[in-house]
Amino acid sequence: MADALKTLAVVQHTSAEYLGLIEDHLELRRIRFRYFRPFTAGGRTPRAEEAADGLVLLGGGPWAASPGERRLPSLDQELELAAGALESGTPVIGIGLGAQILALAAGGGVRPGPLEFEVGTARRVVDEALAGCLPRHYPLVRYGPDRLMLPPHAYTLARDEAGHAALFQVGERAFGFAGHPGIKSAIIEDLIMEFPEAPAETVAPLAALRARQAELHAALGAVMTGLIRCLGLMREA
Repeated sequence: MADALKTLAVVQHTSAEYLGLIEDHLELRRIRFRYFRPFTAGGRTPRAEEAADGLVLLGGGPWAASPGERRLPSLDQELELAAGALESGTPVIGIGLGAQILALAAGGGVRPGPLEFEVGTARRVVDEALAGCLPRHYPLVRYGPDRLMLPPHAYTLARDEAGHAALFQVGERAFGFAGHPGIKSAIIEDLIMEFPEAPAETVAPLAALRARQAELHAALGAVMTGLIRCLGLMREA
């Protein structure tokens, strides 16, 4: 029987983007989570001890991990936090911009690119990915600029239709998702309204996301089962 001792530190980069559908899966398993909002007045990134059970780095809308005027203001602190988590073996989940931060912290890089909103399909390339739970194909929703460049020791677990890494693993307990696996169309709508910058195309991708929301929801169940198992987030009483 699992107890409720685990609390994930979740770093939020925008008002609009949060865990989304992932919240339900954590609550179902009595895994707690605490949001940190460094972009707000008085907000900050978590201290290492506050992220000892696990660290989640969310996406950031138009914010980037590459140099420029849209460089994430809290990037340096988050890189240090992620690097420390990797060194200590703390579970890490990076999503979108968070996956780019994870890649950078592990010795990889980021290739600058335009702000994009894409709805496509990821394909599993490692059968044992996420303890064998990762679906063979699943919806991939990516909103943000740039492309991550993996460090040499990372494992690509899934790829998008263009061959880019859609899901990767660093070490035993760190995973980076190029797209948000628990995204809701309302999150995208709020991102578009929150910032003056928006992708060149939003209408068609939003329609595609709404059409595939049920498929995304179903895939997330398998993803979360495997992810929680691999990260050791369920303690036995």
